Amino acid sequence: MLSTRESLARKVAWISVWSNVVLMVGKTVVGWFGHSDAVFADGIHSAADVFASVIVLLVIKVANKPADEEHPYGHGKAEVIVSGIVGLILLLVAFYVVFEAIIGFFHPLQSPSILALWVALFSYLLKELLYRYSLNVATKNNSKAIEAIAYDHKADIVASIAAAIGVVLSLIGEYLHLSFLLYGDKVASIFVAYLIFRISQGILAESFNILMESNVNHDLMKELEETIHSFPDVRRIDRVRAREHGNYILVDIRISIDYNKTIKEGHDLGKQIKQALMKRNDHIQEVLIHLNPYFPDDKQ
Repeated sequence: MLSTRESLARKVAWISVWSNVVLMVGKTVVGWFGHSDAVFADGIHSAADVFASVIVLLVIKVANKPADEEHPYGHGKAEVIVSGIVGLILLLVAFYVVFEAIIGFFHPLQSPSILALWVALFSYLLKELLYRYSLNVATKNNSKAIEAIAYDHKADIVASIAAAIGVVLSLIGEYLHLSFLLYGDKVASIFVAYLIFRISQGILAESFNILMESNVNHDLMKELEETIHSFPDVRRIDRVRAREHGNYILVDIRISIDYNKTIKEGHDLGKQIKQALMKRNDHIQEVLIHLNPYFPDDKQ
């Protein structure tokens, strides 16, 4: 299972690398010589994407390594760290694009070429396909690294649309001699930066929460409790904790069972609960169950 997952992750990352290399060259060259700040900014974003995809490729093998003596919980958090690095790269790109756009307002305005529009539209179509494909693979394999790549593609989708709109406004401004529309390309590049910032913010927040071992979402917690309550011998759930460890989930449970149950009965019950939880959610890799004695007059 791990080898298949690693193979898929590498495939997604390599597709992302080569597609972003093509877009990076196309958008930066056309954006620069075609006088489009928005398309050029989108090209810088693609350059950051190339770097992010290479980082993912380097860490995939580490993240899929099984648990060992030094890392008894596995290496899944390597993906979370990479996801955070991708988010940080996008944050820096957003600031760079804003800086370049502001500088551009003080330079003589030039209308972008029509080729810049076609490049932006091509980027949109390609990124739409890549986003759908990457998100599908990330969801099926619960991969934070691939999910970061997918959302990076999503940022590119909207950025390419914004760049195309900015170019169109500038072209219309030149044709109709409306000078204020020539600023459309500059404004579009700032909007591109804002979109990149929002994506980076989401990626960084999720990575931080996982590294801080926040509980999983409410729906999953409810699902865990429902499964545990389905066993009649469980008299009370004292505590349920679950945390993501990269591409898998670790669960800690404290339950109370009748005080007169034997150790074997308690062990068998715990084994059954563990199997039921892992069967219901295949992202759960480890379940630790602690048994407490339950007395009929327990108040808690």
